[in-house]
Amino acid sequence: MQMYDPKAQKKATNLSLNSDLLAQAKALHINISATVEKSLVEEVRKRKEEAWLEENKTAIISSNQFVEKHGVFSDQYRVF
Repeated sequence: MQMYDPKAQKKATNLSLNSDLLAQAKALHINISATVEKSLVEEVRKRKEEAWLEENKTAIISSNQFVEKHGVFSDQYRVF
């Protein structure tokens, strides 16, 4: 599942970056936009995962407690 539309139109934006770091990146021919976008994808994924876990914390705890108490439906069929 895609987290975002990679074909969406690009939008110009202003960033404030450390001038020394920016100069080094340019000297190394690093594509700043692509690098920032890649980093944003990972940060958005991480934050959404954290939010999902927090939103579903009660259900996860409840499910884990049920399994601890009753096992899982397939326990009787396991061969290991």
